[in-house]
Amino acid sequence: MIQNNMLQNNMLQNNRNSRFPRLPIATATLLALSACATAPKQDALVVGQQATIEGDIVSVDTNPWAYDGNAVVTVSSASAGKVGVQLPARWNLCKAQPLDDVQALKPGDRVQVVGTVAAPGELVVCAEPEHRLRKLE
Repeated sequence: MIQNNMLQNNMLQNNRNSRFPRLPIATATLLALSACATAPKQDALVVGQQATIEGDIVSVDTNPWAYDGNAVVTVSSASAGKVGVQLPARWNLCKAQPLDDVQALKPGDRVQVVGTVAAPGELVVCAEPEHRLRKLE
């Protein structure tokens, strides 16, 4: 009986000891995996630079046009995260071609945007002739 208890205690001790070497390995594995699942790079857009993104429309807000503000089309892009695309009310002051029909854009539409990065997460479509917001087929 005593030998049996000693044998059980040794087995229990061996089981406990064999678990601990796995802890650093499991921790390292989890850290490595979490590095692969990081958020999209927000530094893909550099303030003052020209940028091109593609993504899906999240929302369209043309209400600011009523008081000469910029309409905002929010686009979710794999390369830049969520980006607010500013569309000026006064297209006649822009070098970019006017948009065909902003009212026809809706959440889920896939678009391409070319514009100037005005702030982190914000593109303005206006300053250059090649600037645009166009629906992709």
